[in-house]
Amino acid sequence: MKVVPDTSVVIDGRITSMIQTGEYKGASIIIPEAVVAELEAQANQGREIGFSGLTELQALCKLAEEGTIEIKFVGVRPSLEQVKLASGGEIDALIRNAAIENSAKFITSDVVQAEVAKAKGLDVMYLRPQVEGFTPLGIDQFFDEHTIAVYLKDRVSPMAKKGTVKEMRLLKIREQVSTEYELRNLAQEILERAKRDPDGFIELEKRGVTVVQIGSMRIAITRRPFSDGMEITAVRPIADVSLEQFNKANIIKTRIVGDKRGLLIAGSPGGGKTTLAQSIATYLADHGYVVKTMEAPRELQVPDHITQYTSLDGSMENTADVLMLVRPDFVIFDELRKNEDFRVFADMRLAGIGMIGVIHAIGAHDALQRFSDRVDFGVLPQIINTIIFVDKGEITNIYDVGFTIKVPEGMASEINLRPVTTVSDYETGDLVFEIFKYDGETIVMPVMNPVAAPAPLKSPAPPKEEENTQWKILEKEIQREIGRYTDGYVDVHMLSDSKAVVYIEDKDVPAAIGKGGKNIAAIVNKVGIGIDIRPRTELEKAPAPPTQEEELQLGGGVKIRMDKKQLAIICPEQGGKIVDVFSGKEYLFTATVNDSGEIYLAKNSTIALELIKRYNEGDTIKLRPV
Repeated sequence: MKVVPDTSVVIDGRITSMIQTGEYKGASIIIPEAVVAELEAQANQGREIGFSGLTELQALCKLAEEGTIEIKFVGVRPSLEQVKLASGGEIDALIRNAAIENSAKFITSDVVQAEVAKAKGLDVMYLRPQVEGFTPLGIDQFFDEHTIAVYLKDRVSPMAKKGTVKEMRLLKIREQVSTEYELRNLAQEILERAKRDPDGFIELEKRGVTVVQIGSMRIAITRRPFSDGMEITAVRPIADVSLEQFNKANIIKTRIVGDKRGLLIAGSPGGGKTTLAQSIATYLADHGYVVKTMEAPRELQVPDHITQYTSLDGSMENTADVLMLVRPDFVIFDELRKNEDFRVFADMRLAGIGMIGVIHAIGAHDALQRFSDRVDFGVLPQIINTIIFVDKGEITNIYDVGFTIKVPEGMASEINLRPVTTVSDYETGDLVFEIFKYDGETIVMPVMNPVAAPAPLKSPAPPKEEENTQWKILEKEIQREIGRYTDGYVDVHMLSDSKAVVYIEDKDVPAAIGKGGKNIAAIVNKVGIGIDIRPRTELEKAPAPPTQEEELQLGGGVKIRMDKKQLAIICPEQGGKIVDVFSGKEYLFTATVNDSGEIYLAKNSTIALELIKRYNEGDTIKLRPV
């Protein structure tokens, strides 16, 4: 019997298996030179399937030497142009011609090649993907029920990471070092399985690196020149966790199925982000939502009714174009790395699709910095409503993302009023980060927690009657101006002579702020004080308006008045001037004194905290006009 196998059969190793089982014992195996040329080209490009195919040819030659089969190499070597056109079918045509010229049976595991060969009238055997009956892979011997990942490298003893997501240890699992011969055999077996197993994929193949997904196991195979030696890394999940098993799961459920459909899961590598993402995907799919994933490589372990998409023609933007036509309710994007990924995530979320993104970050600040570098901070709250930080398999923090017009914390003058994206702790309501523009740069600024206040020098005096009267006048004026944008009650809380927080119906907040902050900026200019507009749902978490102040004498004739939000340096003799502030002989900062003779600082700012510290140390504060 004469048999011509094509490249796909040689790579997946089934021709050798059939000969060893006696199916083609004594057959004449005809190998077209086109097959050899294609495998050689792939090996020269550093692709693992090329090395796997050449290893299979060597096995066939060994069987021929043992007299089990006869092997012949026929045909002419294809030209360089034909090799470049392999994807267009030039090499496949040369292989089919070899079967025609030798009147041989043609064997392929490529469905297109099989259909073309049948159309040409060849005697074709199409080897379908193997569904069952697989034997364990050689790499399985390195895994047990506690193993998360296995690391094999030439001339190094095998290592494994064992334990749980909360506690992992790297251990040596064999004293004998791995050899390149051993690793090449393992790599060939892995690639053959990926070709034959319906749950196997070659996710990535470039010069010196191949990434394979077989079931739940992700395997990366590297060799020179990409790495300094051959290495195989295999990673698998060790637990299938449902969303109910996570702490704070009820918060996530409430937000994700409501109108808060922009979710970002952040955490360090191996912290449990992917596990949480796949549990959310399963929860949504089980509750009547159409869920898809975008992954490169595909590693989420989700039910079959959740379709997993990878990059189309190497681009997630192309994948997004397809998903827009499919119209899913939610898309899980695992994970955001490239600039294109962030742009695609933003576009899909603004188009109305619920998006759950996964991003590597060692803290919420880093996650925000990566996003704000690629997406305008002003639209960030429309893209991301919730940030979840995961560490060691546990949800440690949940953050709310909002938008307002205010003076950023740490800036004193109302001239610094600007649009600010706020990030606050969901459970406490405390402001954690602010994102704003400063001198053309996007700043992600952590908000410092207040330190213990110094003991007052005297009992705080109640507010003066004229101040109460002035606040009431301002409250009425603010209510009148904001009332033009809402039918509900306008709740005004005066924080100081220059600052107020206003609570209105949630749905009316965008109209009151206006496009780019136009409406609120006009009201601020008219009223003459800073206004922070917030939705009424935050009212129960909002700080109560200050009812008392305390005054400190810092020496040098300088006084400081403090309330719950602000610190004012009182220096009426310097009104309207720019002054340098000194502690003793040490320069601290430069500020502009307003016409009332006061310098305002946020009480939590670094400058204000430093002044309080100097007071505790007994230093004298002096002001010197510039």
